[in-house]
Amino acid sequence: MSEIGLFEAMYTARALRRLKPDPVPDEVIAKVLEAATQAPSGGNAQNWIFLVVRDKSQRQKIGAVYRKASDEVAEIYAARGRPNYMTEEQFARLMKGGAYLWDHMGDAPVLLIPCARKREMPPPEKLPDAVAKRYDAHLAQQDRIWGASVYPAIQNINLACRALGLGTVITTNHILYEDEVRQILGLPDDIFTFALMPIGYPLGKYGPLARRPISEVVYSDRWGEPWTAKP
Repeated sequence: MSEIGLFEAMYTARALRRLKPDPVPDEVIAKVLEAATQAPSGGNAQNWIFLVVRDKSQRQKIGAVYRKASDEVAEIYAARGRPNYMTEEQFARLMKGGAYLWDHMGDAPVLLIPCARKREMPPPEKLPDAVAKRYDAHLAQQDRIWGASVYPAIQNINLACRALGLGTVITTNHILYEDEVRQILGLPDDIFTFALMPIGYPLGKYGPLARRPISEVVYSDRWGEPWTAKP
């Protein structure tokens, strides 16, 4: 397999939801997982855990939970409507692709579920007074940034799949029914899921991606001041 450049991978790693049923060799999945573990994590804790689900019964159970959650998410998409930066055709294609995945999640030959082990805050009495006085703020900050220790690994998975000729997509609908997923997978109390990624050889094609220009999403120095440089 010929290697591709980093920027080619980033610019062409489309969300590929239609996958062939062909099995993916263990050594290929192992390479994807090793790429995941090269990502940064908060405090270099490396508190990620990855579940590789290939058993058909397990895949179908998870797919059923994902289908149930996605029925609710579909209503939210419909109520929210088409984003103004997307054409009607693009929005229709997005919804059609999502609907396909909602029906076929359990058919993917591999379901990869990135998780993280929850790191508890030290008790306030073990902290200096200045920190202990702001304990609630630190708890809130920890809740907000927790995903930062696993989502870089998830993006590495996305790029590694692209480099190895695999298709995948990052989705999180199942978290609406996290308790059911936890029961299916037998997760310990301190392990939580952060994504559900079907992996297989794609039926569709890679990139190019349709993205808003940076001039629409970047400000310079303060809110409202335009960024004018072009790549």
